[in-house]
Order: sequence, then structure tokens, then C-alpha cells
Amino acid sequence: MIDYSKFAQSLNHLRAQFENYRTLDPDLPPLIQEAVKESVIQRFETTWDCLWKVLKRHLQEEIGLADVPNGPKPLLRLAHENRLLPGDIDRWLAYADARIATSHDYSGRKAADALEQMASFIADATTLYQAMTGHPPDEAP
Repeated sequence: MIDYSKFAQSLNHLRAQFENYRTLDPDLPPLIQEAVKESVIQRFETTWDCLWKVLKRHLQEEIGLADVPNGPKPLLRLAHENRLLPGDIDRWLAYADARIATSHDYSGRKAADALEQMASFIADATTLYQAMTGHPPDEAP
């Protein structure tokens, strides 16, 4: 049996922290604002890592595919071929690129790019979670 709980928990935490970011008081000190942004990015990275790992197990155990790739991008293509991903594959590949970029960018530009994709990522990840489990992540067992 696949444990989807880490994916659900990370997605719920990302959603909550992204909402904090979106409603952040602009009068807060810059260091606090930066900390909230960094928290959103960290939660995105965690959610992304949980997502592709549970997706791999889902393709193997629930769909019954024997030859499932180990890397996120080939795995996304396979999930797309099996009609699991909401939206087009290019958007999912952009999420993968954003995840890689946030780990290796110290200027903050890549983090800003990732933040611009966050609302659509959360929506797509939520839809994917529901497709795999049959219920929304905030109702995870």
C-alpha cells in the first residue's frame, strides 16, 4: 500500500505558507519578508520531492508499470502518457526545472521565478493528489 501522507502534509504546508506569503504585510521588515519567501521555496522543494517519489510508486503499484524511470523528468513524461498529470507536460517540466534551479541559485532570481509558478503548481499538485487517492490532500487519512 502506498503512503501518500507525506505528500499530503507537504502540500498542505506549502499551500498554507504560500497563502501567508500572498497576504504578507508589506510593512514588515525586509528580513521577515525574505524569511517567508524562503519558507515557501523550501516547502515547494519538499513537496516536489514527495510528489515525484509517490508518483513513481503509484505508477508501479497502482497502474502496474514495470519499467518506471528513476528521474523526475522521465517519470513525468510517463505519467503524462498515462494521463495522470493535469495540464500539459511542459508546465510539469517547468516545475521540475524550478525545483532544480532553486537548489542552485543564490541570487534569488530563480526563487522569484518559482514563486511566480507557485499558485499553478499547488493547483496541479492538488489535482494530481486527488487523482491518485480519490480525495483532497486536506482530507488525507
